[in-house]
Amino acid sequence: MIDLKSITTGKASKPPRIVLYSIEGMGKSSFGASALNPIFIQTEDGLDEIDVAKFPKATSFDEVMECLRVLYNEKHDYKTICIDTLDWLEPLIWDATCTIHGEPNIEGMEKKSKFAFAKGYHYALDQWNRLVEGLDKLRNDRGMAIILIAHAEVKRFDSPETEPYDRYQIKLHKLASALIMEWADATVFANYQVFVEKTDVGFNKKVIRGTGGHSRLMYLNERPAFKAKNRYGIVTDLPFIKGEAWNTLVSAIRESRTTTQKEK
Repeated sequence: MIDLKSITTGKASKPPRIVLYSIEGMGKSSFGASALNPIFIQTEDGLDEIDVAKFPKATSFDEVMECLRVLYNEKHDYKTICIDTLDWLEPLIWDATCTIHGEPNIEGMEKKSKFAFAKGYHYALDQWNRLVEGLDKLRNDRGMAIILIAHAEVKRFDSPETEPYDRYQIKLHKLASALIMEWADATVFANYQVFVEKTDVGFNKKVIRGTGGHSRLMYLNERPAFKAKNRYGIVTDLPFIKGEAWNTLVSAIRESRTTTQKEK
């Protein structure tokens, strides 16, 4: 029964739900491996060179969900669950969606397909919701932090305020990407820090080139060049150093929470 006594106030400091995406070779898997007692659900190869606990590579969405059930029902000491990667998980979700609805492919190319006009991607959201519900149970009941890793891709963004332009986004269908970003406490984009220099080469011509490319940063707030967000009030960019990035992010979250409490 709901009454006025059921109303609560204050913040609940639950383990974070983090989505990390970046270009190739940035150290996404190492980020997850540096978290507290992590266990990986693999949907692609790439962890052979990292000494970390991991389930066998999942070849179906049912296997992914079975991993979640095992972590929920069996006793263990893992504190962080990491899915590596979301964009390799997505075809497994599409296959499961097709099987459930008796359709040969997610695009709905056949005549009279219930997936016609991109409806298949809407049906696939049911399986994405199953995933995040399972992850939330592990977070709420088992106290596990969540890290979801994804690759980045460059897509055109049709802004209502400016001319269209390209920017980095999570390499997922737009419906799935929107669901995951809304669910996550932070969507972090990792990339090299790049500066633009203009050099005058004479004859009223200038050459523009990018410099830097050595320092790596975590971006937690959206900019024209990429999508990102966080619910913690973190406004600064953070260093993305191999083996240290997870602790850097967690420290920033704790500092933000402490600051907020002091302001009250």
